[in-house]
Amino acid sequence: MMAVTFKEKPVTLLGNEVKVGDQAPDFTVLANDMSEVSLADSKGSVRLIAAVPSVDTGVCDAEVRRFNEEASKLDNVKVLTVSVDLPFAQKRWCAAAGIENVQTLSDHRDLSFGKAYGVAIEGLRLLARSVFVIDSSDKVTYVEYVDEVTSHPNYEAAIDAAKAAK
Repeated sequence: MMAVTFKEKPVTLLGNEVKVGDQAPDFTVLANDMSEVSLADSKGSVRLIAAVPSVDTGVCDAEVRRFNEEASKLDNVKVLTVSVDLPFAQKRWCAAAGIENVQTLSDHRDLSFGKAYGVAIEGLRLLARSVFVIDSSDKVTYVEYVDEVTSHPNYEAAIDAAKAAK
């Protein structure tokens, strides 16, 4: 597994590390209206999936806003942000932040995404900051597990990977 820290302290990630070339693991999370969403719901599109600890923190707020801005420029790419925030909180935050191009999804119920992608932080019930690009045939084409959860991901690399994926 990747070595990841949270506020400079090592954390243990639950689940299996996902690598470029892997078949993307399925998951079930909740949309802001409490409906279930799985990977299959966006089959046929390129997906950029960003996992964040909570949209109510500064780095996460900035990250989702950045991907929201970039999403409007990406053709046939769905941008999803997954956190363990409750769907109600995500909906409120999106409305206040003007987020319209990114779909926020909640992994609060059972950490399905977090465990499938190896980003559930043991003992904290948070997701480690990470970015995955999945092509239209469900192959993983880009992975970034951010070393320090409170740091930003490599936006340019993730966006370039999403543009290059088919």
